[in-house]
This record gives sequence, C-alpha cells and structure tokens, in this order.
Amino acid sequence: MRRPGTWRRLVSIGVVAVVASVSGCGGDDQGQPDTGFVADISAAVAAVEAERGPGQEYFEVTAGPQFTNVFVAVENATAAIPYVYRDGQLEPPAPKLSGASGFTFTAEAADVDDTILATILDELPEATIEALSIEGGEGAAVRYVVTARSPEGGVVEITVARDGSVLAVDPV
Repeated sequence: MRRPGTWRRLVSIGVVAVVASVSGCGGDDQGQPDTGFVADISAAVAAVEAERGPGQEYFEVTAGPQFTNVFVAVENATAAIPYVYRDGQLEPPAPKLSGASGFTFTAEAADVDDTILATILDELPEATIEALSIEGGEGAAVRYVVTARSPEGGVVEITVARDGSVLAVDPV
C-alpha cells in the first residue's frame, strides 16, 4: 500500500514549480491571497464525472492558481488516470498510471469552498496559498492539505478539517 500523501507530494512538486515560475500569483492588488482556485476542485470533479460518468472514485484532487490535477482511480484502484482542469476546461487525460494504490473518495467528498482556508488566512495573512489537495483516507474519509509559502520562502503543508480548523503543520 502506498503511503498516504504520495500523490499529493508528487502533485505539490509540480504545482510549486509552476507557481514559482509565474510572477504575481500571490494575491490581488489589495494584498489578498488568490484562493479562487478552490472552486475549481468541484468544477474539475464535475467535468470528470461528465466525461467519464457519475460515481467515479479519486485518489487525489489538487488545485492551485494555474490548474487543477485530478487523479481518477480505475481498475479497482490499482491504476490512475490523471486529468488537468485549466481555465474552465477539462483537458484530455494523460496516459494511465499503473501500479497505483491507496485510499479513494467520491465526488461528494470533494465539495469544498473558500471557508476551508479561513483559519489559515486569518492566522497567516502574509502567506501565499499555493495549493489545496483532497486525498482519500481510510474508511472513505478524506484529508485536506493546504500548501502555503511564507513571505520568507518557507513552505508548509497544513492539514485541515473540512471546517478549516488546523489539524497538523508539516514543513516541506
């Protein structure tokens, strides 16, 4: 069985690389963090369900300012089909990734909004929110992980509950 967070770490590396290469992604002109990408999670999952049919299972969905990655579990959760949702459009799937394993979740669990970030934004007003990941957990649970960067450049992964309360903080 894969360790929890394997998909998230791989996706986070890609999201961080993209975010780091684009200037001005930290917020709007008033210094407010850009968190509009959180809505892309539900939109991306809905687009996948429209493409593949309802009732899909997911290993992970990770959204950032530039795009959203969706890893659909297939073949009894032994493989994954990666999708990218960008600019309101679902791109064609990437090739299937064999050898996947881990916990999955359904579309209902991926329904989040900006309130999931409220505590982090209140407690870390200078931080740049780089990504929000939802990953499957044991017993059909889900885990929400926020990747945030301090103005000094440090990066942390903050595990939050659905209501945004902080459960754990891990430096990256």
